[in-house]
Order: sequence, then C-alpha cells, then structure tokens
Amino acid sequence: MHRTLQRFVLVVALAGVSCTPGSEPRDVDAVARDYVALVLATGDHDPNFVDAYYGPEEIKTAAANDARTLVELREGALLLRGELAAIEPGDDAMDRLRHRYLDKQLAAAAARIGMLLGETLRFDEETQRLYDAVAPAPDVDAYERALATIERLVPGEGPLAARVEALRREFVIPPDRLQSVFDRAIAECRDRTLRHIDLPEGERFTLEFVTDKPWSGYNWYQGDTYSLIQVNTDLPIFIDRAVDLGCHEGYPGHHTYNVLLERELAIERGWVEFTVYALFSPQSLIAEGSANYGIDMAFPDDARYAFEEGVLMPLAHIPTENAARYRALREALAELDGAGNEAARRYLDGDWTRAQAIEWLVEYSLSSPERAAQRVDFFDTYRGYVINYNLGRDRVEAYIQAHGDSEAERWRAFKELLGSPRLPSDLNPP
Repeated sequence: MHRTLQRFVLVVALAGVSCTPGSEPRDVDAVARDYVALVLATGDHDPNFVDAYYGPEEIKTAAANDARTLVELREGALLLRGELAAIEPGDDAMDRLRHRYLDKQLAAAAARIGMLLGETLRFDEETQRLYDAVAPAPDVDAYERALATIERLVPGEGPLAARVEALRREFVIPPDRLQSVFDRAIAECRDRTLRHIDLPEGERFTLEFVTDKPWSGYNWYQGDTYSLIQVNTDLPIFIDRAVDLGCHEGYPGHHTYNVLLERELAIERGWVEFTVYALFSPQSLIAEGSANYGIDMAFPDDARYAFEEGVLMPLAHIPTENAARYRALREALAELDGAGNEAARRYLDGDWTRAQAIEWLVEYSLSSPERAAQRVDFFDTYRGYVINYNLGRDRVEAYIQAHGDSEAERWRAFKELLGSPRLPSDLNPP
C-alpha cells in the first residue's frame, strides 16, 4: 500500500466511522462516510451494486455488520440527503461540486433500492433517477440512411446483418493471438495517454480472458492504482475491439479514471466517498462516457486506423486487403450506436418481447443474432445502464470540445473531468 493511502486510511479511522445518521457533529465528511457505509450495505442485497471499494477497512467491517433492511436503507439514503441539504456547500468550486455529487449519488441509491423493493420505473424515469440523464428518442431516418450506406458497402444476397457479419469475420483475432494483440494494443493506449496525463509510478493492471459474461469487457478496480481487466471471449473478437477495450477499460478509460479519482480526491482531498463506486449512479455516465470518448482522445483522426492496419492486423495474421472497406463499414456502423437504447427502452418497458428486441438489434444495429442475444442479456442484468456508453460519450465529447480548441487544451479538460466530482448534468457547454 502506498504511504499516502496508508495515511489517508489512518486519518479516516481516527476520525471515526458513523453509520447512524443524526449523530453530532454533522458535516459533509460525516455524510460521506455514511454514504459509503450505505452503498456497501446495499451491496449485500444487490451483488451488482458495488463496482469497487478500496477504502478504510473500518467502514467495510461496519457495513458487513449492518443489519438494515432494504426499507431501512432507503430511508437512510433519504435521511442523508436531508442532512446534506442542511449543510452549506462552501465557497470553493470543488466543494460545491462535491456537495451536488453526493446529493445525486444518494438520490440514485434511494432509487435503486426502491427498484430492489419492487418499485417499477419506466426506462426514461429510471435513467433520469439513476444516471442524471435521458437518452433521446431514436432517429430512425438517420438509421435508415446509415443502413443504405452499409448496403452499398456490402452488396449481395441475403440479410444485410449476415453480410455485415461475414465481412467482419474476416477481421476476427485468432484465439491464439488474443494475448499478444491485446498486450500490444493496451501498451499503445497507455503510451499515448501518458503523453498527456501523469499517472502514479507503479500503476498497473492484470489482463484476463473470461467466458460466460453478459458484457464484452470489464475493469474491476482494486485500489492502490491496480486494476483487473477482463475480456469476454464467448463470441469472436474483432480486431478493432483491441483498441476499443484497451482504451475503454485501461488508458485513458476506466483504469485511468479510477487512478485519478483515488489520487486526487480520495487521497489528496480525503474525500472518502471516492473510495466506493456505486454502479447504478450518475458516476457511471461519466465513467463510461469518458472511457468511450477516450478512444478518440488517444487516437485522433486517422491514428487508430494506421495503428490497427500497420501493427495489430499483421500481429493477428489478418490480411489487410479489405481494411479500407472494413474501415468504411465501421464508420457507418457508428451511426447506429443509439439503436441499442431503443431496444432496451421498449424491452424493459414491456412493449417488446425478448425476440422483438433481438429483431430490432439485428435490423438496426446489424448485430448477429448471437450478439443481439448477448446484448439483451446485458439489458436483463444492467437495465438502463446501456445509455451510459453512447449518450455518455456524446455528453463528454461536447464538454471536451467546448473547453479546448487545441489537443493540449482538450487533454487538460479531459484530465480535469476525470479527476473531479462532476455530474452528467454538469456536462453542458460554457
């Protein structure tokens, strides 16, 4: 454990851990400690709720002994919101951001606990209450234009989705090349990120290939600047996913984000709420959006295609004759990114069956039936979380572009966003 983190744990332990709202004195730090305990206690009822925890052992121990029911936990979250509202946030801009962040995180926790208790929310209400955002209605005309472009790229007989899948399968990474391709991709993502963001010495990760998951990749942040990154191999992995996942899960995505939160907020400021990550919360739109936009930050313009075609494809023993056509296909497919939101919205609202959601994804995302089924499995597990990827990316992109004209300015704004308690509703142009 780093000495700075040891000092942080000691300070929090000496300050005491209050798990009973209403005790005196009350300040933002006290509410934050109780928020952490509440999140951990809720995790005992919902195995997906706590994405990461690397804070004081005292809070974890207290939460493990927390016998509150879900009803009591929801009441606790609402009580903490009331206590927080009675506390002046202070004059410092970061203190004000922290105050709003805690309020929204507590509101999301109360909403998620309500869902665990059986409360039914429509898709848009769920995402507003959990992620501080609502995805726009689908632009089906734009989807049809993208489909027409793709039709020209992959002409022929049979369903368009099948023709797209056939072209994409030319760019599958052979299983025996996965490790070397991902190692090289993540190394490039890391190198490009470190040119602009200073990370602590000794930050590191472990890469694992796993199966039988509803997601394609996951970062399990362990604290002390260490991440476990897992890649799901249930379905064939296309060459472009190496950079996608290398940036998204690693650099400048989730690993970088968590390292900066730990260093700049948990350790340097002593804000204990940043030692826990409640998955179903506004923080996730920032996390997923920055991880997705981070791909473009690390590989601007044509840099990504040059790297994939010049380095990764030869390493994977993939011929490059069709690389330009594949690139054009990927750019057109990106116009269909929002289609998954509508499939989730209609499916989770009960308007569509599972089969109808899969059919929509095949038609408007051009997924294979197998990939569409895996996507619906994701909806079943994580529900409205799906909006955080594409809507989150759009929000982060707009925020970064509004805060910098040059590459250096955009990276400065990106780093500031990763190391701050901003909310999705904060990501509006100045």
